[in-house]
Amino acid sequence: MKTELVVDKLSIKRIRRDLATEILGRHMYLFDAIPSTNAALRQLALSGAEEGTVVLAETQSAGRGRMGSTWFSPPELNLYVSVLLRPAVTLAEVPVCSLIASLALTDAVWATGLPAAIKWPNDILVEGRKVAGCLVDVAGTGGRVDHVILGAGINLNVPTDALCATLGDAGKAAGSMSELAGHPVDRNVFTATFLNALERWLTVYRTDGPRAVLAAWRARDALSGQEVDVRGEGAPYHGRALGIGDDGYLLVEDAAGGRHRVLTGEIRTVGDVHTR
Repeated sequence: MKTELVVDKLSIKRIRRDLATEILGRHMYLFDAIPSTNAALRQLALSGAEEGTVVLAETQSAGRGRMGSTWFSPPELNLYVSVLLRPAVTLAEVPVCSLIASLALTDAVWATGLPAAIKWPNDILVEGRKVAGCLVDVAGTGGRVDHVILGAGINLNVPTDALCATLGDAGKAAGSMSELAGHPVDRNVFTATFLNALERWLTVYRTDGPRAVLAAWRARDALSGQEVDVRGEGAPYHGRALGIGDDGYLLVEDAAGGRHRVLTGEIRTVGDVHTR
């Protein structure tokens, strides 16, 4: 469905109107154009920025997706945001902790009236199309975490034909929330909704522990039970996704019945075109 293109400017003042957080967004930085919100926030984190610091940009020139792919970042249409966390966790606990990003994204997408599911680890799907993704950057020493940066890119109002023209085959699997919903998405409201949800899930993680996060994530899992091709370290293989383990790793059973724990790599469901 085609929708009228509405260009609105991100505004910290307008975001704060709907923000109901205590930690996230106390400090927000909004840039017209930067290479990457994650990179900008990383520099702030290394300089001692507080937990909850948020970096937003109207456009990115070097936005990244998983496996080093480029994240298409047209100006004044979508949301490119990074959030700084300083959780008291070990490096081994980060995969589960980072799942709160996709839980918050699905909450924010649902708030627009669209049904959302998660493709491991942090891709958000609506009607089988990828509308958002999250990239996690971690820094730590001695097995302990100094900071975690959750960077998200959400296709809010970009036209689908622009995604296809820029991304080629990968664009066929990408979606625009405004076109799927049949109306433009207010970027400032969506930003506040996402940050509100992210703080709620951060509180759940800290008070109820990883088990509560894992249970909620599994209820939204779009990959479990599907046939997948796995490409990453070692030889590629075909198998069936079994869901995620308690450590946040994807569990895959190969054709010979062998079990694999996957933390990094490219996961394609059989028959899908390559996604970002």
